[in-house]
Amino acid sequence: MTASTLPQTTTDQQKGFLATLAEQRWDDHRYYHQSRINQSLHLLSGCMFLITYYFLLTKDPIRAAFLGWVGAMVSRQTGHFVFEPTGYDELNGASNAKKEEIKVGFNFTRKVLILVAWALTPLVLYLVPSFFGLFAPWNDQHSYLYNLSVLWIGLGIFGLLARTAWLCATRRAIDGLAWCTKILTDPFHDIYLYHKSPLYLLKGELIDPMYHVRSHQQAPGQ
Repeated sequence: MTASTLPQTTTDQQKGFLATLAEQRWDDHRYYHQSRINQSLHLLSGCMFLITYYFLLTKDPIRAAFLGWVGAMVSRQTGHFVFEPTGYDELNGASNAKKEEIKVGFNFTRKVLILVAWALTPLVLYLVPSFFGLFAPWNDQHSYLYNLSVLWIGLGIFGLLARTAWLCATRRAIDGLAWCTKILTDPFHDIYLYHKSPLYLLKGELIDPMYHVRSHQQAPGQ
């Protein structure tokens, strides 16, 4: 058995996982977070998601669902849909269509679909109080909000697991697991990356010059 055919050790697999996670984070940052407004909204979103995690851990689904979806998710996607440049990306030499094509996670179309499902859920639950037999029919405001929060949390979990399974099945298992880890840890990473973005925004800098990306691309061997 040659060295190239030896099974990977646990350490090798961990290195591969961490390298894949780092690559996904790097591409997400340089492709989709050039707007300082978008970065600042991600900072806000990250903080709200951390509070959402706290509400989930303390078994408060109503606060968790409303803060996570109405607060964190809406602010996050507003940054992408409204403020992020969608023209040709000179920095990375890629069109917006090309970036959408190669995106590992939720591209524009997938985001729209899951947001439409989220927005329609309150209406469907109102018209069908048992939500097709999933719950005991709601009979007051609290039971309606509780059932709605469970549905919204379930939608988020379903979207995460479904995309993870799809990536594992169509690409590599390590791609799906790295992406799932990235999504769950994005609030921490966004705060780390973008905690200074509001300061740059106050100075009038609407687009991040991303000198670190340019220097990385110009480095020998890149």
